[in-house]
Amino acid sequence: QVRLVESGGGLVQAGGSLRLSCAASRLTFSSVAMGWFRQAPGKEREFVAAISRNGNSTSYADSVKGRFTISRDNAKNTVYLQMNSLNPEDTAVYYCAAARGSMTGAYDYWGQGTQVTVSS
Repeated sequence: QVRLVESGGGLVQAGGSLRLSCAASRLTFSSVAMGWFRQAPGKEREFVAAISRNGNSTSYADSVKGRFTISRDNAKNTVYLQMNSLNPEDTAVYYCAAARGSMTGAYDYWGQGTQVTVSS
C-alpha cells in the first residue's frame, strides 16, 4: 500500500529553523497533491500547507504564511516543508498527506508523523 514517511523533526529553539521531508512510495507521486498538517497536544489536527501535483500552486495556513515553505521534487518522490522563525506555538506532530484530488480537498493517504518541539 501507499507509504508516506516523514523525517526531519526534532527540538529547536525559538527563532530557529527545521526542514521536514516526506518520502512517498507505492504511488505515482506526480499524480497526487501533497499537504502538511500538524496536531498539537490537546488540539485537533490542522492544515499547514499544500502543493499541487506539478508544484505550481501552493497554499498556506495564515499562521505559517511567510515563515514556512512547501516544495516538492517529483523525481525523488519527496515533499518538503521548510520552517523558519519557529515559535513555541509551532510545537506539534507534523504529518504529510497525499490527495488524489485537489490539494484543497480530502486527503487519502497519511504518514505517521514527526515531532517538532520548539523551546522558548
